[in-house]
Amino acid sequence: MKIGVFICHCGSNIAGTVDVAKVAEEVGKLPDVAYSTDTMYACSEPGQEGIIQAIKDHNLDGVVVASCTPRMHEPTFRRTVERAGLNRYMFEMANIREHVSWIGKDKESNTQKAVDLASIAVAKLTQDRPLIAKKFGVNKRVMVIGGGVAGIQAALDCADGGLEVVLVEKTATIGGKMAKLDKTFPTVDCSSCILGPKMVDVAQHPNITLYANAEVDSVKGYVGNFEVAVKKKATYVDWTACTGCGLCTEKCPSKKATDYFNEKIATTTAISIAFPQAIPKKASIDPEYCIKITKDKCGVCEKLCPTKAIRYDMQDETVIEPVGAIIAATGYDLFDYTRYGEYGGGRYPDVITSLQYERILSASGPMAGHIKRPSDGKEPKNVVFVQCVGSRDKSVDRPYCSGFCCMYTAKQAIQTKDHLPDSQTYVFYMDIRAPGKMYDEFTRRAMEEYGARYIRGRVAMIYPKGDKYIVRGADTLAGTQVEVEADLVVLAVGAEAAKGASNLAEKLRISYDKYGFYMESHVKLRPVETNTAGVFLAGSCQGPKDIPSSVAQGSAAASKVLGLFSKDELESDPQVASVDIKRCVGCGKCIETCPFGAIEETDFRGEPKANVIETVCQGCGVCTSTCPQGAIQLQHFTDNQILAEVNALCQQPLVTSFE
Repeated sequence: MKIGVFICHCGSNIAGTVDVAKVAEEVGKLPDVAYSTDTMYACSEPGQEGIIQAIKDHNLDGVVVASCTPRMHEPTFRRTVERAGLNRYMFEMANIREHVSWIGKDKESNTQKAVDLASIAVAKLTQDRPLIAKKFGVNKRVMVIGGGVAGIQAALDCADGGLEVVLVEKTATIGGKMAKLDKTFPTVDCSSCILGPKMVDVAQHPNITLYANAEVDSVKGYVGNFEVAVKKKATYVDWTACTGCGLCTEKCPSKKATDYFNEKIATTTAISIAFPQAIPKKASIDPEYCIKITKDKCGVCEKLCPTKAIRYDMQDETVIEPVGAIIAATGYDLFDYTRYGEYGGGRYPDVITSLQYERILSASGPMAGHIKRPSDGKEPKNVVFVQCVGSRDKSVDRPYCSGFCCMYTAKQAIQTKDHLPDSQTYVFYMDIRAPGKMYDEFTRRAMEEYGARYIRGRVAMIYPKGDKYIVRGADTLAGTQVEVEADLVVLAVGAEAAKGASNLAEKLRISYDKYGFYMESHVKLRPVETNTAGVFLAGSCQGPKDIPSSVAQGSAAASKVLGLFSKDELESDPQVASVDIKRCVGCGKCIETCPFGAIEETDFRGEPKANVIETVCQGCGVCTSTCPQGAIQLQHFTDNQILAEVNALCQQPLVTSFE
């Protein structure tokens, strides 16, 4: 076999602590290496052309590049060798930047380690075999999970691009958190005025099928050919007949149901429509509070409904939707502020969350846009905002910054002064983080034009004193303790992963971090893709984001789907598991351990055997390490190839074969 080796300088990234020429010289002495050289930038256009020319001049059978991370550059070099006429899998890459030059300063040791890693790659290449990708058809339909602003944007962009879209939202209306906001920063314009038209577009778009009050139950299949089971939860109202007239909600005698849309600061009727601009504008019954369902009495809504849409016997229904791609846009939830016992959240009625304050400010909210204390309905004179409640705090396992809290607090301080000109606002903050366009100017406006008093320091405790509250904290700039008498306290609660996000991630077979946020494939280069082909991310399911960032990522995810569907056929990755029927004893251990459900039991001459569904297999290798007979091998990472690497490092000949 004739192998070509190219050792990259990567400027001074590698050459600064590795003798690159020495590495090329030493590796060139290996038996199968026909050509070895060093190059300044292997990934550059001249560097790639040099590889192509060497393949032709020396009639090379395979290529090794020793440079930086394969995760970033391996696809580039595979395309390079393919242009020169080689099979793309007759290429190996050694990482001598992250694994060598960036972690040590001893040039002699680094050089030897680089030689070892390049030698390992050469040894593996001697065992490599050409692999051929298979093609399969694509179902050009996309499912968007989550009907917040990111999901809405993704759905509309895909639908406008000519794709059929299935939008699944777990609540009775789309709109997400943005639908609950009164105004948006930094323009202080009406949130529903921006979002409302987009929600209507979703309802009226001929390419969008909307499942509200529904959840994803299971996901099967692979990129281009997923089968998603959607569970439509019973609303006890036939939405095909309901016109959203609201007569049932006016006459319902059960008026103590929890109002989740208004963040529990008010109650609603057992049958209700979330808010006037809801999409779909359909009524739904909360069975926990419905007198007819719980006690078999009442039935007023059924008697009054002009379209006879009430269905007390309605059951959950599951529908199967075949799609080719999935966009996860499940949003976020707010941190449980009651965990800060010292703040009295959940115990003191006038210590509320920022989102509850939004519903108070909103004209469509329970107080019709008039700022009143929940406890007694009086107008507050002093309003205190407490920042970083559930953000940047290791003590509650939330060390990250939620990103948008500084901005919405500034917005709410401005709105408070607009509503109550005689009021005074105080903001306890750690640091002000306002990196967006016109964001810093906006926070300064809150201070300078609207008189918000910003106090740098954490709040230690909040306690009642008569009909007011004492907010005790530190002013770290003045170096003193401060106490502020407040009529109303607003906690700027941070964002955390949506409830059930980890459960959905397991159904989608995508990764999530320790806080439940979904993991992107590459933080810089593939920010909307996941490690499961065909599954994309949009909005705050990946991490806390403001509205502009969520909208941008929704469009980015849609563009990825449109790009994926631009081809009538897709190629499967041939780096998948393969079963040796002769060795397989049908024990089924590989079937049990496969995280992707890619292995099935098949009958071979009356005996059970394992069979790999190549289009579903993601090449993780769990089955290979599980099989007690060595009957299942991962192509391009076979036992022989791994042993060749180990033996090269130990400078021993290959002595064991499992193939």
